[in-house]
Amino acid sequence: MDVNAAVAAAAAIAGVLTGVIAMLAFRWSEREQKRPTRTSLHTDPVLPPGVDTVLSVLRSSAVVLDEADAVVKASSAAYALGLVRGGKLAVEPMLQMARDTRRDGEIRQVELDLPRRGNGRGEALAVSARVAPLGSRLVLLLVEDLTEARRIEAVRRDFVANVSHELKTPVGALSLLSEAVMDASDDPEAVERFAGRMQIEATRLTNLVQELIDLSRVQNDDPLDDAEPVRVDELVAEAIDRCRQQAGTKQITMAAGGTADLHVRGNRGQLAAALGNLVENAVNYSPARTRVGIAARRVNAPGGDLIEIAVTDQGIGISEKDKERVFERFYRVDPARSRATGGTGLGLAIVKHVVASHGGEVTVWSAEGQGSTFTLRLPESGPARDRAQRRPDRTGLSAEHERSPSSPHTSPYETLPAPEVLP
Repeated sequence: MDVNAAVAAAAAIAGVLTGVIAMLAFRWSEREQKRPTRTSLHTDPVLPPGVDTVLSVLRSSAVVLDEADAVVKASSAAYALGLVRGGKLAVEPMLQMARDTRRDGEIRQVELDLPRRGNGRGEALAVSARVAPLGSRLVLLLVEDLTEARRIEAVRRDFVANVSHELKTPVGALSLLSEAVMDASDDPEAVERFAGRMQIEATRLTNLVQELIDLSRVQNDDPLDDAEPVRVDELVAEAIDRCRQQAGTKQITMAAGGTADLHVRGNRGQLAAALGNLVENAVNYSPARTRVGIAARRVNAPGGDLIEIAVTDQGIGISEKDKERVFERFYRVDPARSRATGGTGLGLAIVKHVVASHGGEVTVWSAEGQGSTFTLRLPESGPARDRAQRRPDRTGLSAEHERSPSSPHTSPYETLPAPEVLP
């Protein structure tokens, strides 16, 4: 009896111990499941509420990193800039900034020059990177592309420097000449000579200021806001009239051809100024007793017909190294000759901006000692294009056949077929 009771008591005690042990094991297992592990931290990160939405609308490139420097979230712009590759942040300085910020919680910002992806020319991508903690486990990296802003700032800085230099030359000359006039007040001959020089410098200064105004206007105004169909033959006649005196002085023959029944759409004043600049350059840089030709023609193009206006001279020509820069502001192929002719170095820059704002382009063909051909390509005006399609038999006629003798637009200048003046 006593033996049975002892066995029963022992069994009861064993059962209680087993239950306690099972309960403790269950509680321990449950607590372990709730505890975050390093694996769960790295593979299943959670962004704070609303952060994903905010990052999707930011203009900056955004990257979110976890404790193991793995990318939790990255915007498409970050991939486009090459910041993220293979799920990792590929820029070591930014990665080091993220680690430092994760360690001390301090917000950091730095500007870096990064190599441009897929470009073997060594050009750098300028960026501004800002790193900040995001909660207790994540780090947020925001990257702003500063490349275009830096380029614009460099252009503006160079422009101001060039303008200052160009203005300084005639202003300094006027100051010295005025002193010379005062010193030679009792010498009428010297006064007259110095006054003539002052007039030349004043004209140069006036031309420079006017071309700066013109350049600013064509850069800021949209010529298509008040666009109208413009006759090409009228633009050519106006450009020739503008240079008639200079051409006559140098005995330069100006010839125009192929311009009848051609129209472009745009701002008449800007187009006339652009073509006038090309003709004026052709006259100024041509030797005496040579020829300047202005020819136009219609050219078929996939996006619609274009009107080509070519200005050809027999001047000094342009070297290969200068052809790529002739449309830069203040760039002169021959600075001494340009100053002698009153050139400011802005004429071709104005041409480029006018043509680009009208949806066209300007190109140059040249060879040293053989002359140059500048060609404007502009979209043809809609109504004129429709008329040309209805009258295809007139497209290839010369200027002499296009106009009747009684036409008010008959050109008084020598005709020159368009293909002969094109390179």
